[in-house]
Amino acid sequence: MKCEAEQSQGLQMEEQQDIASTDGGYVGDIVIEKFLIESKKSTPHVQLACSMQHSAFPLHGNELCVWNTEDPSQQLLALRGHHQPISAVTFGNTATPLLICSASPDRVIMWSLDECREKILEGLIPRGTVLGTLLGTVLYLRFSPDDRIIAMCAGNKILMLDTESRSTLVELEGHQGPVTAAEFCTWRAHVVISVSEDRSFKVWDHRNGSLIYNSPVLAASPLLSLLVIEGSKQLVTGCAEGQLWVFSLVDKHHYRCVTHADLRKKRERFSTRRLESNPGSLPEESRLPSARELAKGDDVEVTLPVLGLAHCDLSLGLASECGLLSPENTSCLWIGSSAGLLMFNLANFELEAVLHYRDFRNLSIQIAGSCAMMSKTSDGKAFCVLTAMFGNGIAGLKVDPTALLRCQQHPTLGTPLSVLPSSRVLPTSPLHFGVVESSAQPARHRQPAARSVVRDQPLVFHSKVRSSGYTSAPHATMFSPKTNIKNDCKRSSECKNSYKWKESPVQNSPPTRLSRRLAVAEGRAAVRCIQFSGDGRRLACGSANHLALVFDADLTGTPTVFPGHDGAVNTVCWSHDGRWLLSVSQDGTLRVWSARRMELALCLGKDLLPKPVQSAQFYYIDTFILLSSGPEVQLFTYHIDTCKDEIRRYKPKSRGRAVVRLPMTGAVEVTSLSAVNDFYSYLVLTAGRNRTLEAFDLNVGRSAAVITEAHSRPVHQICQNKGSSFMTQPSQLYNLFATTAVADGIRLWDLRTLRCERRFEGHLNRCYPCGIAFSPCGRYVACGAEDRHAYVYEMGSSTFCHRLSGHTDTVTGVAFSPSASQLATATLDGKLHLFVAE
Repeated sequence: MKCEAEQSQGLQMEEQQDIASTDGGYVGDIVIEKFLIESKKSTPHVQLACSMQHSAFPLHGNELCVWNTEDPSQQLLALRGHHQPISAVTFGNTATPLLICSASPDRVIMWSLDECREKILEGLIPRGTVLGTLLGTVLYLRFSPDDRIIAMCAGNKILMLDTESRSTLVELEGHQGPVTAAEFCTWRAHVVISVSEDRSFKVWDHRNGSLIYNSPVLAASPLLSLLVIEGSKQLVTGCAEGQLWVFSLVDKHHYRCVTHADLRKKRERFSTRRLESNPGSLPEESRLPSARELAKGDDVEVTLPVLGLAHCDLSLGLASECGLLSPENTSCLWIGSSAGLLMFNLANFELEAVLHYRDFRNLSIQIAGSCAMMSKTSDGKAFCVLTAMFGNGIAGLKVDPTALLRCQQHPTLGTPLSVLPSSRVLPTSPLHFGVVESSAQPARHRQPAARSVVRDQPLVFHSKVRSSGYTSAPHATMFSPKTNIKNDCKRSSECKNSYKWKESPVQNSPPTRLSRRLAVAEGRAAVRCIQFSGDGRRLACGSANHLALVFDADLTGTPTVFPGHDGAVNTVCWSHDGRWLLSVSQDGTLRVWSARRMELALCLGKDLLPKPVQSAQFYYIDTFILLSSGPEVQLFTYHIDTCKDEIRRYKPKSRGRAVVRLPMTGAVEVTSLSAVNDFYSYLVLTAGRNRTLEAFDLNVGRSAAVITEAHSRPVHQICQNKGSSFMTQPSQLYNLFATTAVADGIRLWDLRTLRCERRFEGHLNRCYPCGIAFSPCGRYVACGAEDRHAYVYEMGSSTFCHRLSGHTDTVTGVAFSPSASQLATATLDGKLHLFVAE
């Protein structure tokens, strides 16, 4: 048949070849060139199309070719109807009938593939439906979700064509340059988004032809591609210089920028990490270019123009290997560029894999002019159509994302780290001292033994006889009892009854309603840190006026004041049993207070710590005190004497002693540390001034892992998902921890993989170190910001779900209540805010 001859003309099928590739195996394991077609005319810059089972591209200028990627018996279908070169092709969204639209300067034609194949089988010439004529050069086409409307980008306009009436519904004008792409918002059918060479994007309501939003200029080069992600409600766009932006389309987010990525820098970082982790595994011809090679600029492409964007299905790849986030929470996309394909993770905004065309010697096209990708094929592989930048070639590639990930992912540790101990304490472990020695734990209240004989005591000791020498004013003031003790340190029945001791439901909604606001002190003394006690009844905070204060959890009543520091209090920490409160100040000292007696119990100063204490906490269920001093992490055992001897009251008996000192790699200053105190755990997490994270295993007394360049700036807080005694979490969630740095957002890490699994960006934090906190259910992360708001992120999304207002200054600290759906926030002007659930 004539149609069969047309189907085979110019087609070269490529066999799978055993040629060395980047994984040290075979090309067929990662990418296969399914077909190569030589066109009579070059088509370097056209819109190509891929659907679930088909791909479409212009051939010889004015012919439309459709390739069936699933059925070998229906390989190539050539459709004729255009007289001028085709510039744009797109598929419809419905499977039956499957529509395809093609555009050229002379006409726009819509085809039904099922009808076309029936016509060919009957020996007839298939014909399409002409939707418009002489509409100009069309750069982009896109069907609406129901295939009733086609958005056509012609010049500076967007024409909305009705597929049934074949008429133009509305013309959207406003761009200052040619419109390069347009996409429909699937959950808001009347909304269409466009990008242009004027370097901005616009949001339209095509029903009435009105403009909803106009973005500022994003880059110095034209925007080329656009993708709308329904699951996360995000917009992704890329430009000709390799810049990528992600914007939020959630209501009330006002199209804020979630992240901005430089693909060239991302590729360099990906290459550097890969070579450092396994330097000898890559052959010379398959290594990614290093920063030094990129600087030469001879044969290495510096920019990576974003020619196409598509969803990436990693249900069999990344999600199963990382073992943390489910496939629906790990969204990736394919980025098609002239040099290759990049796999970009929308959770942590990092490259997961890079496929360079030149690394595979059997690929015919080394530099692409246009590309289109589709990831959801029946066998879980991706299909890509390329046109050559220099030449007339058109190729179809089948890529295995799982194999690509497997060969480029970083090697895992032999024994994954976990906060949950998997073995007993070693006899040589520093923690063994706390297990066998009872003196390492804080002493309980002990009654002094009765003495049979009183020796060396004044005659009037403990008697009612008045004597001159024991009733003078200084002595009376010195030994007067504390006046801020309420009800002998016992809570009233009303206070006790106000808390219900039961497990809170995990599905509680986050606290978003402002319940109470309280000024901590007169003036504008900043609140530097806050923390709830383990029972959720008390809230401790550290202030810039050198005080540590304890409030009731509902911020009512008179606070308990702990004076004594000579500098701003940077850290407060409750003991596991709630009896002790630890505070660290800028004066370089660490103090432990009795929460019941409201008095100082232990002070560690310059006599034991030559360098100031930066951060500290109770550790190993109150057995030790863990602190950072200079470049060292120190483990202290301590003894608190609770005996009441009024005569020797001012002779300190409480003491502390260093058990082990662990220096950070590179001897850099420790900026933050964190460890679990609610259960026995061997791991301690630290952050250094050189932007590294380091995990120490105190069971063996050495460093267990180092993460370099964790942030672009030094980490000022590490926060672990420690859960709560009132809530239950899966055991693997305890291995999550978050870090934050000024101007670099929040990053979520997994101890088992030592990789950043998600990034939370969108809150303003450019100058002041704002705090972060996990909710007890493990579903939310809260943080402060400099725009007088607190933000609540959901773990499965990089976009904040709640923005808490009502603050009057920068939010410096946040803390979730372990027993109720409450969130406390602290501000730079010295105020506390309590948010409760609706």
